[in-house]
Amino acid sequence: MAEPRRGASVTGDARGARVLVVEARYYEEIGEALWLGAKRALEAAGATIERVAVPGALEIPQAIAIALRAAEGEGRAYDGAVALGCVIRGETSHYDIVAGESARGLMDIALRHAFPIGNGILTVDTEAQAMARAALDRGDKGGDAARAALSLIALKRKF
Repeated sequence: MAEPRRGASVTGDARGARVLVVEARYYEEIGEALWLGAKRALEAAGATIERVAVPGALEIPQAIAIALRAAEGEGRAYDGAVALGCVIRGETSHYDIVAGESARGLMDIALRHAFPIGNGILTVDTEAQAMARAALDRGDKGGDAARAALSLIALKRKF
């Protein structure tokens, strides 16, 4: 497994995990940078990746819930998920709703189903801040979110 980055250590064994990556593509360039980081971290862990795209951050929890139910019904459950997206503050309160509700939705799924989710939804004031956090050579928040999910998968396997 590749060396973990600061604050996102992977402990235990998550090799071979089946991980769903749901990415909001509202901000294409930022989404791609987040995806590259997550992909690199998941591949380093030997995870099997299934990637789906949704329009925006509010759709991410819904997509995870839909996929979780469908996969379990077909007997091919996911071990965890990674949520990737970006919410940039604007002139209205819409930012607060999208940022808060997407995080709440992810936490609801994670707690209700004891389902590991790495939250890589950036909440920033500007596009420049988002790119600084998403880029592989600067923030690698996509990789951090993937490593968080892998760490929780390993913890779940332990127990």
